[in-house]
Amino acid sequence: MHVISFKRIREYFEKETNSKTALQDWYRRTKKADWDNYSDLINTFNSADNVGNSRYVFNVKGNHYRVVAIVRFKIKRVFIRWIGNHSEYNKIKNINKL
Repeated sequence: MHVISFKRIREYFEKETNSKTALQDWYRRTKKADWDNYSDLINTFNSADNVGNSRYVFNVKGNHYRVVAIVRFKIKRVFIRWIGNHSEYNKIKNINKL
């Protein structure tokens, strides 16, 4: 999958250094993946949730962090929409519109 963009991941782990290794691992695993559908995605990340409108929530580092991304299976793209910790995630009102 083509992840857009690593810059957003780097910006987050530069301010939240404890997330660096876990987010880099998420990026590597996602980049190596070849998902055709949600079932394929779950085979890579079994705790990922489909929250509607092509948005998926990935639990990172034992649910300490979350990545919200739009996944376009046909064009093999993952668009990162939001990265944050668990408590920040709980404050999001309309996650399917990020």
